[in-house]
Amino acid sequence: MQHGLLVQVSRSVKLLRCSALFSIAVASTIPMVANATDEQDLFSLSFEDLLNVQVDIASKTSETLSSVPSTMSVFSRKQIQALGVDNAYEVMNFVPGMQSTRGDWVGAVPKDHARGVYLDSGNVLVMINGERVNESSFGKASVYMPYIPIEIIEKIEFIRGPGSALYGSNAFLGVMNIVTSKERNALQLVVGNNGRYGATGQFNTSLSDDTSLFASFSYDQKDGESYLQGVKDPLEALYLEAGVDYKKLKLRARYNETSLDEFLNLAGYSTQNQHTSDNTFVGVKYNWINNDKLKLDSSYSYTKHNISSAGLIAAFDDIPDFLLGPAWQTTDSKFETELSYQFENQWQLAAGIEYAEAKQVEAGGRTNYYDDESMLVIIDPAYYQQGIVTVMDFPEFASLKYTFETYSAYGQLKIPYSEALTLFVGARYDDVKDIDSKLSPRLAGVYVINPEHTVKLQYGESFRTPVTNELFSNDDVTVGNPSLRSESVKTTELVWHYQTSELQANAVLFYNELNDFINIEPTQSNDALFTFTNSFNTQNSGIELDATWQSSKEFTVTGTYTQYFEDPINASFKRFASLVSSYNLSDSWQVSLNLLWRDKVEVSSVTGAHFKQSAYSLLGGSLKWQLNANSQLMLKAENLLGKKYNVFDPRMDNGAVAGTTEDLSLHYQFNF
Repeated sequence: MQHGLLVQVSRSVKLLRCSALFSIAVASTIPMVANATDEQDLFSLSFEDLLNVQVDIASKTSETLSSVPSTMSVFSRKQIQALGVDNAYEVMNFVPGMQSTRGDWVGAVPKDHARGVYLDSGNVLVMINGERVNESSFGKASVYMPYIPIEIIEKIEFIRGPGSALYGSNAFLGVMNIVTSKERNALQLVVGNNGRYGATGQFNTSLSDDTSLFASFSYDQKDGESYLQGVKDPLEALYLEAGVDYKKLKLRARYNETSLDEFLNLAGYSTQNQHTSDNTFVGVKYNWINNDKLKLDSSYSYTKHNISSAGLIAAFDDIPDFLLGPAWQTTDSKFETELSYQFENQWQLAAGIEYAEAKQVEAGGRTNYYDDESMLVIIDPAYYQQGIVTVMDFPEFASLKYTFETYSAYGQLKIPYSEALTLFVGARYDDVKDIDSKLSPRLAGVYVINPEHTVKLQYGESFRTPVTNELFSNDDVTVGNPSLRSESVKTTELVWHYQTSELQANAVLFYNELNDFINIEPTQSNDALFTFTNSFNTQNSGIELDATWQSSKEFTVTGTYTQYFEDPINASFKRFASLVSSYNLSDSWQVSLNLLWRDKVEVSSVTGAHFKQSAYSLLGGSLKWQLNANSQLMLKAENLLGKKYNVFDPRMDNGAVAGTTEDLSLHYQFNF
């Protein structure tokens, strides 16, 4: 049976939704109030400034969107706010070639779709301020960090395509780098439907000419929507960050914790489901040399990841349901030295060496059936624990305690061959001890036909090392495969970039050659449902289109469209699009509307059940009112019309995971 959403909208929610629609409709009739300062202007960046925004994630050299040797999308703080989203992963839905939906492992955890690949294994590298979030047990960042509040974000940069030539494993089909705010003094409060409330604070100061510091916090809580399956999707999320700059030394620390109970976990809907994850990051960076020709930095970072989860495995009529999940801890340590050098002939070199150690420290289990003597999970009333207990010495998970050691070196040359043609040549070598060694080359040519037209030809190779869950898992759901090899992809892209003072447009044709892809498949074993295999080699291709038009200072519209020429790997959207419009009604009012469109998905699940979701659209937006130079109100909406839909996941019996429902919130921000 196809699952839908049971939208139980209270009177207050109906009023909030009507308020959002009414406010957007009549905002233009509200008289103008006093002008805000440039710092708070809704459009403080001109369209030309946006076109020339500097990015270095894709090349380690400072480039614009027209000169960068990768396919990129960049979102500023104001653009993100206008989308009406709350979680950084949701911005993916406005990026050509990418989507973010729910998955079955923990249903409220975002699951990425990238260039026709819809898998659960971390094919997109997620970074915060250039530091990776992906870890070594599950691979994808969102399992341990499923919620990244947009209030603390200054900018998000996306590489669409390979990034392993600079960033190694997981930079496979894309990279998302989140740049957090460090120069703001602000407090924001939020209330919304489904029992939501929260607060965000940001603070920075200079203690002297040599010393500055910043700190940020964000807390978000909501009771969640009620679903047909008898569950809610509550959220509780905390984010803390602080940093100190002293002369040439930078110190950074970050902590986040997220709880996503109930809803869906390990393919089972249950009010008993539990999921809490946290991450602790500390880093230090020292600049040895910084002059017109040479820059040399060294850094060390340490990250600890914890997960405590339990999901419904089997439901019974006569005894309590059976739940199981991980109590895992992984750590990442990284030493890196990188340099950039500009030669007399204007060639630029970016290079670095790196040592990384990724270790699974704890591999415990959480269950409500356990025999202490045999140290086994036994589903029998005699071994029921009267609730979920944590067993740190869990024999079935003992093989997961593994250490990955990786030695890496990379280098890239930027060669201004002529006034019109710039070449980029680079490669990265990664030696993952006892697993695999990979060389990831990249080549790119950027040719400026005239000030309006630029064409790029790009080639890159990327890889993803299998993680401990794929190699060594051993539970009632999945069994690992120690013989797995690294996945690899070879990508060729042809890019046309067009820009004038009012219009920017991009067309990208890509072709991927995918090798040794790791996929989850049913197993014949009686001990588990699924295993992992290097199941196939294949090719896929497609076209990505995007354009931004600013017809006047007041009005901007951005559209994206993606079309794959082959069916996606695992059933997903073969076509999807977005449209975002922003209108500055006055110096104090801005209204933004966005529309997401996704193509139909129809497939038979591994159990033989038939899944079908027709094409659908999701409406969202925001309405911002600048009260004065220091404060503003914003009304934000996602899925404003409460569209009921499902997304496909192959591990669900019927293939269906309930999609998100309407999310309405009111935000007040005060700058000091």
